[in-house]
Formats: sequence, structure tokens, C-alpha cells
Amino acid sequence: MGKYLVISEVRDGELRNVSFENIAAARQIDENSEVVAAVLGEGDLESLGQELIQYGADRAVVVQHENLKNYTSDGYVQAAMAVIEQEDPDGIVMGHTSEGKDLSPRIASKLDSGLISDVTQIEGSGDDVQFVRPIYSGKAFEKKVITNGKTFITIRPNNIAPLEKDDSRSGDVQKVEVDVQNLRTVIKEVIRKASEGVDLSEANIIVAGGRGVKSAEGFDPLYELADALGGAVGASRGAADAGYCDYSLQIGQTGKVVTPDLYIAVGISGAIQHLAGMSNSKVIVAINKDPEANIFNVADYGIVGDLFEVVPALTEEIKALKG
Repeated sequence: MGKYLVISEVRDGELRNVSFENIAAARQIDENSEVVAAVLGEGDLESLGQELIQYGADRAVVVQHENLKNYTSDGYVQAAMAVIEQEDPDGIVMGHTSEGKDLSPRIASKLDSGLISDVTQIEGSGDDVQFVRPIYSGKAFEKKVITNGKTFITIRPNNIAPLEKDDSRSGDVQKVEVDVQNLRTVIKEVIRKASEGVDLSEANIIVAGGRGVKSAEGFDPLYELADALGGAVGASRGAADAGYCDYSLQIGQTGKVVTPDLYIAVGISGAIQHLAGMSNSKVIVAINKDPEANIFNVADYGIVGDLFEVVPALTEEIKALKG
């Protein structure tokens, strides 16, 4: 029986949803393998280890150290490598997040291993498994296979559904002692500029604004709509460049890549750079006063009209439906 190590992510003391998706991905690669979940951080992590077991992991290992309170490349590489050396897994699964994109190639380099990044789909299982990932800014997809060495992948959030949580599951949570030291980067303070609430990269519903919102105040109706839907607010590069919002909200080739169930593009023309970050959304709704806007070419539903009239009306209807 093989073994797969899932390296989880923690934010503000809670597991990110991609951690549960990683477990489902490991199960999909080889359902007969043991899945071990790793949690790196500060404080009491044992409860998070048990939660990962409830989502399908067989057991968990935790590394607790004050130097793991905030993510740093040096600290997390040390902790992750200690777990990998102890467990010696046949495969490693991580999220294709800002943290995973920084950490995974560093680990791969130390292991002298290959790495398949940004996996959106897993086909087959066992010896016949294939990993599907987008190329050319999402215009095409390629299938990768691993012929030798460890199976090492990162998966794009919101593409592989997590397993159903089973509160009755329990398992062993083991502490791994690691002396995390000699950090070249020390984080003194973290100032969050992103909007509060739902994390943009993991949101199932996103309302995104472009230059058409005309100002920072123009984003206010979008926040109201996102709140009514239980979603997050994003933006095009044009809106961020114009100073209407912070760059942390930017979606596109040079911003975040998202795959929500519902993407509402408001006042966004549909430049290629932006489409690269959201074109794989399951349902796309475009709101734009220009009927020739390129965004309508990728939208499932389109509304031609003034966003400052359409968005508030849509918000009121959603609120009424919710009672």
C-alpha cells in the first residue's frame, strides 16, 4: 500500500478549504493508499489534525513552532522537509495557492523531484492516473503522467470537490519536533488589504468590477451584491490600475486565477489578460452597457445595461428571494 502526504494550509487558526480538496485529490490518485495530512503552524494544531481526518485523512502529523506563526519560505521548507523525511511518502499533494506556488518548487528542488502544478482534474487512478492542467492562459489543456519518482502535484482550488465530512471519524495525530531556525525572513506585522469575509481564491461566488465602475465608490454596489450572495469581490487589472481597489483583488493572468461556481463580471470589457484568470468559472454572468464587449463571448448569461441600475436591482431581488 502506498502513502500520500497532504500538506495543509492554515489561515487565522482555521484550515483553508483547499486542504480538504487536497485529501480528496490524494484519494482520487490511489484510493487504496494511506493519506497522511500535515499541519504546519503555531499553537494547538491537534484539533485541526482531527478535522482533516474527518475529511478523509487516515492520520495527521503536526509541526508546532513559534517561527511558523506566519508563512515564510525558509521556515515552512524546514518543517515540511522534516515531515517528508519522516513519512517518506510516495506522493505529495498541495494547493496551488500563493503559499503552495512558493513552497512546492522549493520542496521539489530539495527532493530532486518533478512537479506538476495547477492541476484541475485527475483522470484514472493508480498506475493509469493522468493529471490535467491548463496551458496558454487556459486556452488549452494538457495531460501529464509521472513515469518515475514521487508523485508531486499542486491542485487549483475549487476544482476537486472535498469528501463529505464524517464527524465520527477519528485517528492518530502525531507531533513532529522541528527546530525551525536561521530564518532569512522575519515577519514583524501582517497588514491585510483584501476585503474581509470570503477568501477570493476559494470563493464559490465572485462579483468582479472593471473600469466601468468608474471609481472606488462604484465598488459599493458590488460589495452589497456579494454580501447578498455570500460571495467575494474581485476586480480586473484595469480597475486596480485606476486606483478603484487594491491589487489584492485583481483577477487575471498577473493576478489571482479563480474557478468559482458563479462569476459575475460587472463593467469588465473582457480583455484576454482578465479572461485567463476566470474563464474556467462554471457559470459566467456579464453586466455591461456595451453589447459588443468581449466579455459576452465567454459569458453564459449577459445583461446589457447600466451597472448602477442593474446591480442594485439584482441585489434587491436576491434579498427578496432570501426573505
